[in-house]
Amino acid sequence: MTKQTHAHLIGICGTAMASLAGMLKQRGYRVTGSDAAAYPPMSDFLASLGIAVTQPFSEQNLEPLPDIVVVGNAISRGNVELELALDERLRLQSLPQLLYDEFLAGHERLVIGGTHGKTTTSSLLAWLFSAGQRAPSFLIGGIPENFGSSFALNSGPEFIVEGDEYDSAFFDKGPKFLHYFPAAVILTSVEFDHADIYRNLDEVKTAFKRLVNLIPQRGLLVAWDGHANVDECVSRALCPVQRYGFAETSAWRVADVEYGSDSTKWTVLREGRHWADFEFALAGEYNVLNATAAAAMAAQYGIGVEQIAIGLRSFRSVKRRLEVRSEAYGITIIDDFAHHPTAIAQTLLALRARYPERRLWAVLEPRSNTLRRRVFQTELEQSLGVADQVVVAAIFKSEAIPERERLHPEAVVSQLRNAGHAARLLQTADEIIETIAPELRAGDVVAILSNGGFGGIYEKLPAKLKQLHEVSISA
Repeated sequence: MTKQTHAHLIGICGTAMASLAGMLKQRGYRVTGSDAAAYPPMSDFLASLGIAVTQPFSEQNLEPLPDIVVVGNAISRGNVELELALDERLRLQSLPQLLYDEFLAGHERLVIGGTHGKTTTSSLLAWLFSAGQRAPSFLIGGIPENFGSSFALNSGPEFIVEGDEYDSAFFDKGPKFLHYFPAAVILTSVEFDHADIYRNLDEVKTAFKRLVNLIPQRGLLVAWDGHANVDECVSRALCPVQRYGFAETSAWRVADVEYGSDSTKWTVLREGRHWADFEFALAGEYNVLNATAAAAMAAQYGIGVEQIAIGLRSFRSVKRRLEVRSEAYGITIIDDFAHHPTAIAQTLLALRARYPERRLWAVLEPRSNTLRRRVFQTELEQSLGVADQVVVAAIFKSEAIPERERLHPEAVVSQLRNAGHAARLLQTADEIIETIAPELRAGDVVAILSNGGFGGIYEKLPAKLKQLHEVSISA
């Protein structure tokens, strides 16, 4: 492509698609985009870049006809814009292929993959490279608060990219990360996920094995040592492999973790010897592991341990990852990008450690393609049971999931009740707000778990609490 090329992105509000849009615009391209729905943080992010999002999808959104159409992986045949692009024989490309061709080629590509922790680990690694004065470029599936942007195009040789195992486009069903040809990889975890495209765990493991197989012999694989699935996926790597975790045999061993009310501290042993004492503001064991993986990779690229420690202490967080959205009247409202029962359990356990004496609410919208299916129904019940109060909403667009595959929220609630947990099914965000807002009291922590807009609950619940507070004062 050349400057002034017109690129139109169908499904622009996906986290990676919005980032690509910003990168293209920064390079001088004319960028337009459309989506079915736009909500924060990506809608705000696109607005800050001066990129308008047209809604809904329409043939008129492609007037005048663009030079290239980037098709998001959520877009399928029947989309009116896609059909027009096919009829007009426009140039179609997937996000990962365009990303490689226009931005990644020629860089030292560091790819962060795994079922969980990709976004936070990518953000940590980018920040550590920045703290080490390496001026990295990066593309992350979220917005790190330290940068205020999900991407950067800088002068350093390294390009840090979150490696998504989801498919690339309707015409390219392979994982995105197979387009990136990494020099080094962090592998955080391997579990069954994305039940809409993977039939079973073996298919997921095959995808990650293929990622490992792309690493050159001179490269590096930093992998978690806490699960047999990861062990299997890295067992045939042709590059050096360094493991991190809590095991005594870990090359980068985590020890002496202390969870405080506003920070977490831990020690890292390198090959059995004391290497560093770290501290940062994030909560939860999984974030300690994410940070240790990032620290290990940064060290292997020549960043000093003092610079790493300074970077970790100054790291803030990532939007929609244990993000405090509101603190009012003694009630703390947390937004977390929940997509899988394991991630939900980790989130709630982290909040238990951070707020040990407070009543914990879990408010779940089954929205991801995995959570909307019953494949993890039992595990979901166990994950939610960490909370004191559980509220489950109706499945997002349940009609898109065949009945025989669909999660039964009422069964989840019933099983939680049978196990002695306080749980209820409330269909919509508005019903949830009207029901629980009067019940909330000072000291409560409300974890809202969804990977979407959830009917505006993040804004509506604080507004309702304010209204109730004002009424109580005037009464």
